[in-house]
Amino acid sequence: MQALPHHESPQLLLSFDFDGTLHDPAGNPPVAPAFFQAIQWLRATRGALWGINTGRSMEHLVQGLIESRFTFLPDFAVVREREIFLPNNVGRFVPVRQWNDQCEADLQKLLKKSKKLLKKIRDEVEEHTGAQWIEQTGEPAGIISRTDDEMNWIVKRIFELTSSATELGWQRNSIYLRFGHKNYQKGSSLCEVARMVGMPTENIFAMGDSHNDMEMLDADVAKFIACPANSVPEIKAHVVLQGGYVSDQNYSMGVFEALGHFFHEPSPTA
Repeated sequence: MQALPHHESPQLLLSFDFDGTLHDPAGNPPVAPAFFQAIQWLRATRGALWGINTGRSMEHLVQGLIESRFTFLPDFAVVREREIFLPNNVGRFVPVRQWNDQCEADLQKLLKKSKKLLKKIRDEVEEHTGAQWIEQTGEPAGIISRTDDEMNWIVKRIFELTSSATELGWQRNSIYLRFGHKNYQKGSSLCEVARMVGMPTENIFAMGDSHNDMEMLDADVAKFIACPANSVPEIKAHVVLQGGYVSDQNYSMGVFEALGHFFHEPSPTA
């Protein structure tokens, strides 16, 4: 599996969340063929560069691409909402060292500085909820709640406890939450990809469905903003406020619909 042949003068940069946006775990196939048709059409007509911007790890994303029957690779991948990878000429993803190394250094410095605050948050979570605190490789500090309502309470309490913290941030997707550096999230990572390829904001499209997509679904990051019909209510409201498009369809068919709305993609073939 390799990326599509590059266009001499790309005019678009497309960024898609994976789970809940492109990937439907109950779908057969998990990603609709119409999506790949749209990407090939936009590559041919506008030289579009496209990528996946996800909370998954790189290994987990590769598994998802295989499971979803991708026939070609994205031009870039943002994983864990912060690390950037590019495919090489044999189809293997390689890290963008300068960005990723700086991200990791800043994150570790912040986590060390925030040790007491994180302990206070953990104590609150374990005292008042049944949520699980996570510390493992690649996920130095995170939470898994039992329900969305429980995570709503946790996020509200985190807001209160971190009101004076200028750098500590977090990314939430349903019942999962990971702590991180506010400067490294899906929005800033997409901006770095755009800088690398020389793409202005007015030529960038971003689409996602959950809370951790909020930073990239922003008019300062992308001109074209959208979410599928299955998005969480907060994202739908945010997209509307940003002047974006809320699809009538779910998952990858919602993506296809949004691409058609902005770029006039023809109807999918049978």
